[in-house]
Amino acid sequence: MSHQSDLIETDINAYLQQHEKKELLRFLTCGSVDDGKSTLIGRLLYDSKMIYEDQLAKIEKDSVVHGTTGGGFDPALLTDGLKEEREQGITIDVAYRYFSTAKRKFIIADTPGHVQYTRNMATGASTADLAIILVDARPDHGVIEQTKRHSFIASLLGIKHVLVAVNKMDLVDFSQERFEEIKRDYLSFTSVLDIPDLHFVPLSALNGDNVVDRSENMPWYTGSTLMNFLESDIQITSDRNLRDFRFPVQTVLRPNLDFRGFAGTIASGIIRVGDEIMTLPSRKKSKVKEIVTYDGNIEEACAPMSVTLTLEDEIDSSRGDMIVKPGNVPSMQQKFDATVVWMAEDALKPGKQYLFKQTTRTVTGSISTLRYQVDVNTMRSHPSPTLELNQIGRVAVSLSQPLAIDGYRRNRSTGAFIIIDRITNVTVGAGMVMDRKTSEDSGDHWDDEPSSASLTREISNVTAEERQARYGQTPVTVLFTGSPGAGKSTTAYGVERKLFDMGRSATVLDGQNIRMGLSRDLQFSRDDRSENVRRAAEVARLMNRSGLICLMSLVAPDEEVRQRAAKVIGEEQFIVVHLDASDEVCASRNESAKKLTEEDVQESTVSYQVPTNADLVLNTESMPAHECIDKVIELLEKRELI
Repeated sequence: MSHQSDLIETDINAYLQQHEKKELLRFLTCGSVDDGKSTLIGRLLYDSKMIYEDQLAKIEKDSVVHGTTGGGFDPALLTDGLKEEREQGITIDVAYRYFSTAKRKFIIADTPGHVQYTRNMATGASTADLAIILVDARPDHGVIEQTKRHSFIASLLGIKHVLVAVNKMDLVDFSQERFEEIKRDYLSFTSVLDIPDLHFVPLSALNGDNVVDRSENMPWYTGSTLMNFLESDIQITSDRNLRDFRFPVQTVLRPNLDFRGFAGTIASGIIRVGDEIMTLPSRKKSKVKEIVTYDGNIEEACAPMSVTLTLEDEIDSSRGDMIVKPGNVPSMQQKFDATVVWMAEDALKPGKQYLFKQTTRTVTGSISTLRYQVDVNTMRSHPSPTLELNQIGRVAVSLSQPLAIDGYRRNRSTGAFIIIDRITNVTVGAGMVMDRKTSEDSGDHWDDEPSSASLTREISNVTAEERQARYGQTPVTVLFTGSPGAGKSTTAYGVERKLFDMGRSATVLDGQNIRMGLSRDLQFSRDDRSENVRRAAEVARLMNRSGLICLMSLVAPDEEVRQRAAKVIGEEQFIVVHLDASDEVCASRNESAKKLTEEDVQESTVSYQVPTNADLVLNTESMPAHECIDKVIELLEKRELI
C-alpha cells in the first residue's frame, strides 16, 4: 500500500523513482497477549488511509462475526488473517504488512504475544530496525512477564530502537500518572538491557489517540505521535555496518566463457571497483574488476545491495565462501560461544549432531556444552541440562569446519546462524555469536606451572619486619565480597580513606578497575570470574610483600575460589568481609550493571555463594556506610594489624 500522490496522475515514472529512493524501515509490534498489537497496526493503516475500500468493507463485515469490539470496527482483523486467529481473537503467526508514506517505506511484522509462540516473535525481530512494545495501561496489567521476555529478546537480537506504546489509555481515563508509573517500571527493568534508543508514547489503538493524529484527550503529552515517530524521529542510517565488508557468495554465474562472477547480497560494508579483496577460507587475493547489477555496472555498492562481483584474477571460490577485504577479516572459528533461542518441540540435546547455517554456508556440528539457561524475567542465569521450546541459553558450539564469523553486536548478518535438524530439515534454533572469545580460552590457571622451568622468585633486600616497622602495620588483604550492589567498593574506599588519615598505607584493588585493565580480556562467566580473582590475588600478594594493606573489592561469588585466593595470598594474611543486602536493594544500587552489555548481564548474574566462615558480616541495608567502615577498622585494630 502506498500513500496518495499527485505524481501518480501526472508523472508515474517520477513517482516510481521517488518511491524507489525512500528509506525502508522494518519494525515489529510485540508484547503480551491482548495488549493491542494487531489493533495498533490496523488503526495505523486505517487512519493513514492505507486500506483499500474493498478490504475495508470486508473487515467491517468480519468485525460483526469475529471482532472483539462488540460488533464495531475491529482494526485487528487486518493482520489476523488466519481462521484460528479470528476465531480466538489472538495472533498466532507473524503477519507482515507493507505500506509507505511520502517520507518512508515500511514493513511491519505483527508478532504473537503468547509464550508458546515466542519463537515466532524472535523470527519477526531478527530483521527489524525498531521494536514497538505494547503495554496494557490497565492497573492489573502494565509491565508483565511477556513484556519483559519480548524486551529481552529485542535487546538480545540487537534492535537498537525501541518504542514503548502504552496502550488502552482510554480505559484509565488518559491518566498521566498511570503512564509515568508504567514508564518508571519499564525503565527499572530495562536498566540492565542494551537499548540505546528508547521512547514512550501513550495511546489508544482502538480509538486512534496519538496513533496518526494527536490526541485531544492527553494534552499533557507533548511528544510525537506514533506515525510522526516512524516517519521522522527514528534515524536508522547510522545503524548499518559500513566498516566491515562481508560478501557471502551465494552462487557463481558463468553465462559464457568470458564471464565469471560471484553473486550474492552484501551483508555489510562498501565495495568499489579496484578494491583489493580476499576470499575465505582460501585467503586468495585479487581486485574487483566489475560490480554488475540488473540495471548495469556500477562503481560502488554497499549493504544490503544484491550484486555480482567479477575479479581481475581467476580465483576458485563457490557458494558458502565469503569475500572480504584483506585489512578487515572476520574470525575463522570452529568453536565459539553463542546465545541460542530454542524453537523446536524436541529439546536441545548437547552433543547431538545438527546442521549450522550461517549466511550461505552450512556445516555440521553440535552444541558441545550448555553453559546455562537465562530466566528472562529476572535476567539471572541458572544451570540446565537442556533447552526446551522458547527457552534461551548460552552455549558452546563445536563445528566440523570453521566459519567466518563476527560478533553479533558488530554484525547481525555474519554473527547470526540457525540450527537445523539433520533428519527433518526443520529449523530448531536461532543463535547469536558472542562478541567475545569463549571462556575455554581462559581456562583454570590456579594450578598451572610457570611457562619456563628456569623461573624463580626473587627475594627482596627489604625484610617484612623492616616494612612493618616503617609503615606501622602488618600487611594483610581484606576481601570485600558480596552481590553486585551490596556496597563493596563504597566500604573499601571508605576504609582506605580512614587508614590514610590514620597514617597507614593501603590501596583498593577494585573489580571494575581490574576489568578495565588487567582482566580486560575476561568475560563474566564462572570460569572467567575465577581467573579474575586469581589475577587479583596475585596482585594482592605482591602488595602485601611490599608492606601494603590491600583492600580487594570483588563479587567473587564462589566459595571454592575465595579459598583458593586465600592460599595464594596466605591464609594468615587473608580476611573476608561479607557485605550483605537484599536482592531488591542491590538491584537499586547497582549502577555498574547499567553500563554492561546484554551478554555481560547474563554473565554477571551468576548465583552468589555466601561465605561459610566470613571474618566479618556487614548488613549494608540496615547499617550506614560510616558504621561499616568503623567495623572494619575495629577488626584490624582488634587483630593488632594496625
